[in-house]
Amino acid sequence: MGGAHRRGATVSDASAGPAPRAAGAGGRDRWFDVLRAFALVRVVTYHTFEWPWLGLVFPSMGVMFALAGSLMARSLERPAPQVIRGRLRRLLIPLWVFGLILGAAMLLHGWVPGADVLYWVLPVGDPPGDAWGEQAWAVLWYLRTYLWFVLLSPALLRLLRLAPVPVLALSLVPVLALTTLGGGPDGRLGSALSDLSVFLFCWLLGFAHRDGVLDRMRPGRVVAVAPVLLAAGGWWALRHRVDGSYDLDDIPLAQALWSAGFVLLLLRFRPVCAWLGRRPVAARVVKVFNARAVTVYLWHEVALMVSVPLIDLMWNVPALEQHLPLDSTWLQFGVAWVLIAAAVVLLGWVEDVAARRRPQLLP
Repeated sequence: MGGAHRRGATVSDASAGPAPRAAGAGGRDRWFDVLRAFALVRVVTYHTFEWPWLGLVFPSMGVMFALAGSLMARSLERPAPQVIRGRLRRLLIPLWVFGLILGAAMLLHGWVPGADVLYWVLPVGDPPGDAWGEQAWAVLWYLRTYLWFVLLSPALLRLLRLAPVPVLALSLVPVLALTTLGGGPDGRLGSALSDLSVFLFCWLLGFAHRDGVLDRMRPGRVVAVAPVLLAAGGWWALRHRVDGSYDLDDIPLAQALWSAGFVLLLLRFRPVCAWLGRRPVAARVVKVFNARAVTVYLWHEVALMVSVPLIDLMWNVPALEQHLPLDSTWLQFGVAWVLIAAAVVLLGWVEDVAARRRPQLLP
């Protein structure tokens, strides 16, 4: 989950096609699990080092929305109200715990919340906060966008199944229109519309993957289309730099096009990942990342914030000052992962409660 930072057939074809292959026991797709774990590592890496090229190497947010879209389409084989309630519960309970802890810390730093504090209860808009905690709460744009996609999914899935390829192509129109019109309205509404438009193609691509539409697309067609999207996204990023940077997180149209092409290739050409079953340590790490994805995403910026004063304390220990590169960002990266692991152990069980599973320190 985040940085700040699709298919072809008739309705009957979409429902009659082969189900996407699941590469693991219990119907789990190991390729999906690996992608989600890698995406989370990339998010933490980006927020530590702020390398603008990371979004080009692996557009994590587009990947995460596509994976979530595929899982949502599978879930919608059950009644939509039941699915939406379950998704909201699994999203909101960890968010509420995060909000209570971070909110208390911001209150101690002088934050005076207003009526918009209700966005912490139901984040249809960005939850508020103060400047001290901004690094921590700024990442909530992903959860807000995910929430809207969940609410819209029953209608979006029906629409996609009417004409998958045309709907996928047209899903890039909103971001093109907002870019052409200057970004849309200001405030929470503008932010929500912008993020929804940027990642709409990826979410729908997840639907197409689940319905088997991607598997029925000729590889040659995918190989022809994806590079065009990538080239258009890269060209737009280089021609529309923000403060001299080509960081995709700051260039919505480039993010949409590059993510579309990249995710199209990832979902169409899926390795089986049988190697994961032969490497128990790697399999366990991937399992923990997937079972605690919300925890890792919510708390990784807090870990980066806390790592700074911890490293400052290390300067007071002569042995650490002598033997550790205390001024290195790589050390902060390492300390942050230790703190993320602590958050997973101490707070990850909240995800089990939200999913109505038996709480565990580690899955």
